[in-house]
Amino acid sequence: MAKLIFILLTGLILEAIGVVYLSKGLKQIGELGAINFGEVFRLVTRGATNGNILTGVAFEAAFFGTLLYLMSRGDVSFVWPLTSLGFVLTTLAAKFVLHENVNSVRWSGVALIVCGAALITYSEKIQQKKPHAATLPNASERTKD
Repeated sequence: MAKLIFILLTGLILEAIGVVYLSKGLKQIGELGAINFGEVFRLVTRGATNGNILTGVAFEAAFFGTLLYLMSRGDVSFVWPLTSLGFVLTTLAAKFVLHENVNSVRWSGVALIVCGAALITYSEKIQQKKPHAATLPNASERTKD
């Protein structure tokens, strides 16, 4: 399980870096002026040639690769909720890299996410301590005293 947690943390760091680059790139290419083919084409072209967006997409793809690996090795009900810890890293990156104002209400939300992830991790430890159903004798194999 330690290996899965290490890979998860690595993936979440990749995701946070990717989000920072995507945010920078999207701010560089500007907003959609009007909803028409020419304007959408201009924005897509600028995005497809923006270094920050391309770097962000690469980091997000690397995160997706780690996520695929984790889901093939662990229970989805364990791995997927823990990816919510990416919100913690992304909020930290927004605060310290992008210099966004993160108020106490947002930090409270991040704290709730951490509590939820802790419960998921704790539930995994409980589940590992319980004997699996395959090892328990079924009703037909039990003897009556």
